[in-house]
Amino acid sequence: MSLEERMLNHPVFFESEEEAHFARFLDFHVKPGESVFVLTDQNTREHCLPLMRNKLPADFPLKIIEVPAGETHKTLETCYSVWEILSDKLADRQSVLINLGGGVVSDLGGFAASVFKRGIRFVHMPTSLLAMADASIGGKTGIDLKGLKNILGTFAQPLAVFIDTQFLKTLPERELNNGFAEMLKHGLISEYSYFKELVKDGPDNVTAEQIRISVEIKSDIVQRDPLERNIRKALNFGHTIGHALESWSLLNDATPLLHGEAVILGMMAETLLSERMNLLEESLVEEILSGLFDFSVYYDMSDSCLESVMEFIQHDKKSRGGIPGFSLLRRPGQVITGQECSEDDISSVLLELREILQDQ
Repeated sequence: MSLEERMLNHPVFFESEEEAHFARFLDFHVKPGESVFVLTDQNTREHCLPLMRNKLPADFPLKIIEVPAGETHKTLETCYSVWEILSDKLADRQSVLINLGGGVVSDLGGFAASVFKRGIRFVHMPTSLLAMADASIGGKTGIDLKGLKNILGTFAQPLAVFIDTQFLKTLPERELNNGFAEMLKHGLISEYSYFKELVKDGPDNVTAEQIRISVEIKSDIVQRDPLERNIRKALNFGHTIGHALESWSLLNDATPLLHGEAVILGMMAETLLSERMNLLEESLVEEILSGLFDFSVYYDMSDSCLESVMEFIQHDKKSRGGIPGFSLLRRPGQVITGQECSEDDISSVLLELREILQDQ
C-alpha cells in the first residue's frame, strides 16, 4: 500500500455519535496487555481528561503524559520528554497514544507517535475549536524549530478523530477566535457562502454542523491530494505571511499571537497580495477584508518585525530556494498555488496591512 493510500482512511466521529463509539473503538483496537497513553497539557488534564474518562469504563487503564501548554513548547525538547516517558513505561508498537488537546497537542502528539519506534498508533480527541475544525484533520504532524513553524514533521494519519463539542465549553473567548480563523479560511478557499455565514454568526455561535462543514471541506481536499503536491496547497492561504508573523511573535512577545490570530492577519495580507498580483477583483478584496477585519486583533508591526517577517518567509517550508510560493485567491473558492511574488510586492502589502491595523 502506498503512502498516499495509507493517508486516505480514518474515521471522524462527531458529538453524540462518539460517546458509544469511543469506548467500542478502543475495545476493538486495544487487545489485552496493550497500553493506552493519553497526551495532555496542564489545562486539558484538568478540564478535559475527566470528560474523556467518563466515556470509558471506570477500570479502563490509562497512562497519562503531561506536557506544558502553548506553542512555545511545541519543540523537539518536549518530544524528547514524551519519548522518554513512552520508553520508560514500556510502550511498544501495539500501544496507542490519545492526543487530548488543542492544535499543539495534536501536532506534537502525532509527530511523537509517528516517530517513536518508527510509528505507533494514535488517536486525536481535539479539545479546541482550532483542533476540531482543522489541526486534527489531514494527517500532518509537526513541531517548531528556532521559531520556524512546523519545520519538522511527518505525514501520518490517526486511527480516528473523535470530535465532542462539549469540550468547547472549557475554552476562553480568545481560543474560540483562534480556531474560528481556520474556519473562515475554509470558506474563502471553498464555499464563499459558508464564509459569509460565519462572519454573520461569529465565533461565539459556532455550531457542530459548521465544524462538520469545515472538516468536510478539509477532508475533501486532503483526499484528493494527501501529500500536498497540488490542490492541498490551497489550505496554506494566509499561512505564509501568517506563520512568519507568528514566528516573530513567538520569539519576541511576552504574550505571543495565537496561530489563528496570525492567520487572520496573514489572510488579510494575502488577500491584498492577491489583488496586487491582479488575481482578485477590488470589490471582492474590500468585502473579504471587511469580514476578516471584524475578527482581527491589533498587532504592532514594527519595522524590525517587518524585516524579520521577510526572513521568516524565505525559510517557510513551502519556499523553493528561498523564494516563497503563495496560495492566493483568484476568487473565493478558487485558489492559485505556488504563486511567486517579489520582495517589493510582499513588503508593500505588509505596509498596507500595518496601516489598516493602525486605523483599527
